[in-house]
Amino acid sequence: MSTAETVVPVTAVPVRVPARRRPPAGVLTAAAWLALVALAALLLPLLPGFDPLHGDFAHPSAAPGPGHWLGTDAAGRDVLQRTVAGARASFTVAGLTILVGLLGGGTLGLAAGWFRGPLDKAIGFATDLLMSVPSLILVMIAVSLRGPGLSVIGTLIGLFTVPHFTRVVRALVLSLSERGFVQAARMLGTAPLRILRREIVPHVAPAALTFAFTATTVAIVAEGSLSFLGFGLRPPEPSWGGIIAEGRTTLGSAPWISLAPAAVLCLTVLALNYLGEQLRSGAPGTAKGARG
Repeated sequence: MSTAETVVPVTAVPVRVPARRRPPAGVLTAAAWLALVALAALLLPLLPGFDPLHGDFAHPSAAPGPGHWLGTDAAGRDVLQRTVAGARASFTVAGLTILVGLLGGGTLGLAAGWFRGPLDKAIGFATDLLMSVPSLILVMIAVSLRGPGLSVIGTLIGLFTVPHFTRVVRALVLSLSERGFVQAARMLGTAPLRILRREIVPHVAPAALTFAFTATTVAIVAEGSLSFLGFGLRPPEPSWGGIIAEGRTTLGSAPWISLAPAAVLCLTVLALNYLGEQLRSGAPGTAKGARG
């Protein structure tokens, strides 16, 4: 007796590929603004005729218009060019701050969170001591003794961000060291430094880089404050704080001298803060914090 085999047709089930979420409009706007400021600071100084120290003595304190799109200051210097040059100073200080804070604080945080014990207590005491010091006043004193310079200002501000990076990294390492994949690596006899390099650092790095946005805003505001108080770059070298200070005496007659760099400074800090908040909250389309 033959048995007829029934062939059941297999219909292809369409696989729905989840659509990639576009970043929020605020993230795109903030990133576009930062890119615009960064590109202007990098590329505009390469153009012929760019000279933020050149004074157009025929048009002092000229209002914004063709030829001087953001006007000129009391010495006839182009405010747009000086604002762009000031961005280079602010970003240089911010870069040095992040370099010092991330390397110094990251190393101390890894050591404190992993080895614990007396080393953790010693690092904790040192960071608490450094955080209790009036940082801006000490930077002013150091600048007065060493002389103003972007490297000096950036390194000093970065030094005072080390405790904050240390605390962020230490807390993450303490949490990660209890996770299963780290415990498994320990049970297999993996060397501690190898575990740190291959298991801990890749999970800590995203959160540390996210905190770097906050440190960047601190560095930009601190550099602007120092320049405004006369402890930044020496005039006529442009910096955002210095340009704002130069124009404060003419706010009634030529407000654009101070308002232009102040607006760029505020928008840049706002964009950095917004992107940092979005990264910390794990908004759609942005990098999420470190996860075990």
